[in-house]
Amino acid sequence: MYKTRVAALAINGLLGNPTENLKAIEHWAKQAKQAGADLALFPELLVHGHCAPDTWYQAEPVPDGPSTEWLCRISRDLDLFLSVGLSEKEHDIVFNTQVLTGPNGFIGAQRKLHMSRDEALFYTGAKQAPAVFDIGKCRVGTSICFDGTFPEVSRILALQGADILLMPHAARMAMWTDDPESVKQAAAAPMNYFLRLYAARAYENACFAVVCNQAGRAGYVDTYPKESENQPHHAGGCVVFDPLGDVVAQTDGTCIREEMLLADLVPEKLWEARSKPNYALRHRRPELYKALSE
Repeated sequence: MYKTRVAALAINGLLGNPTENLKAIEHWAKQAKQAGADLALFPELLVHGHCAPDTWYQAEPVPDGPSTEWLCRISRDLDLFLSVGLSEKEHDIVFNTQVLTGPNGFIGAQRKLHMSRDEALFYTGAKQAPAVFDIGKCRVGTSICFDGTFPEVSRILALQGADILLMPHAARMAMWTDDPESVKQAAAAPMNYFLRLYAARAYENACFAVVCNQAGRAGYVDTYPKESENQPHHAGGCVVFDPLGDVVAQTDGTCIREEMLLADLVPEKLWEARSKPNYALRHRRPELYKALSE
């Protein structure tokens, strides 16, 4: 791994409006490039929105769909690696997919493995194990939202040589009103969750972890009452952990807004974590773990 500047973006994925969402992605990608970023991580399901009623109709092929082609163009124009979430359709089956593009075009994609709450009504969980991609300065693997709850996912990526865990979210942690105290409490919810869970994922695998979340009310769906926690309303937040589980950078978690978090990830931290006598991956005994796959 070489020193890598990452940008984690917390922005809103408007329901069923990929044109506006792609324009927003391009705007923020330009901001990330101007700030010197090598890689920009955008949230889960950002292009088409999270659990939109017309998800099946909005979903498109990867890599041959128009949204992936748009992202490839942005990456080429800006000389910037992008990780962006969208709804993918293959043989009429829809997946929650994170696309990875770079200056030379499409690199790869990761489909979400575990569906949370009502996501199973819209998406099918992937049957392929998560993959790691070498983007030159570093190797990255993706764990999408609820997948991060399962330690096996991050461990598989670490075993495949990941330096950085990309962890995009469309996390519905809390609803909020326009009351400032309600907004503050809702904004704190995802940040508390990220800090509690992903410090462990970074530490136990000796990897950097970059986390971002959708930010804002993406719209309302008629399927649920307006106050339902299943409405696609996401309270934002970004945080970056080093391989020792320490916070490199984080947003303040007191308000819900679109924002960008920058962090420089340095190889020395990776080496420090992986040179410790108790570096976990060095002491694994996989012959004892068969129950995990039963």
